[in-house]
Amino acid sequence: MGAADVVPGVSGGTIALITGIYRELLESISNIGLAPLKLLFSEGFGAAWRHINGWFLLVLFSGMVTSAALLSHVILFALNHYPIPVWSFFFGLIIASSLRLGATITQWRSVFVYMLFGVLAGYLLTDIAPVDVEFSYGYLFVSGAIAICAMILPGISGSFILLMLGMYMNVLAAIKGFDIPVILVFCCGCLVGLLAFSKLLTWLLHRAHDITMALLLGIMLGSLNRIWPWKEVLAYQIKSNGEQIAIVHRNLMPSTFGEITGNEPELILAVVMMVVGLMIVFMPELLIRKNPKT
Repeated sequence: MGAADVVPGVSGGTIALITGIYRELLESISNIGLAPLKLLFSEGFGAAWRHINGWFLLVLFSGMVTSAALLSHVILFALNHYPIPVWSFFFGLIIASSLRLGATITQWRSVFVYMLFGVLAGYLLTDIAPVDVEFSYGYLFVSGAIAICAMILPGISGSFILLMLGMYMNVLAAIKGFDIPVILVFCCGCLVGLLAFSKLLTWLLHRAHDITMALLLGIMLGSLNRIWPWKEVLAYQIKSNGEQIAIVHRNLMPSTFGEITGNEPELILAVVMMVVGLMIVFMPELLIRKNPKT
């Protein structure tokens, strides 16, 4: 999840779905609140820790932080120098994740329209051009609350949401310059958004499982618009160190990609990487079915 969240266009929530921890993650986060605080004073730290599934969250978020720290430079280097194979890999990964998610839905006839709505929402979200706004702490707080939802919402990237809201560069500059007030306000927004949204999603999964899954599936499919491997960059944003960040794209067919951009479409390698992404999702299930004892 940490490695995926580094990529502007891929959600850590997608990885949580692939690895089968999505529901436990939502329920564990939603358990954080007044109840464990009461348990802390009445029954002690151990009871409160068990209530929020503390070891699960600690190990998971430690892994995310470690992965993001160790792999961020490698992933960003690969995206800059080998964009088509990398995007193709994630494209295959999300296609396979969508198929796996669709298999959990039992009443397709009654929820198909919700999936179509999710596809439309995911497509429109990933097709919106970034806004140019004046910096304020209130807007930063709201941006953090919205962006962190993408971490547990399959298909939508938190870094892309920040880019779309016009706060991506501000947050990056604050982290680089260790601007404590900006970082604190952003983290508070993230905490509020994470707790509120996880409770909402958990409630929806319990009350309307198939509808919720159909919406999530649609959002994942709609977000494929963002990670289509063959694209033309139409607009950049310049970081403080002079590095360019592509913010507006136009998707192209492989046949016209070379003519318009002058670059090799690398079609065979792209197909291979898509298959690798598919196999990473489906291979564990195939192995388990072949030898259930393992």
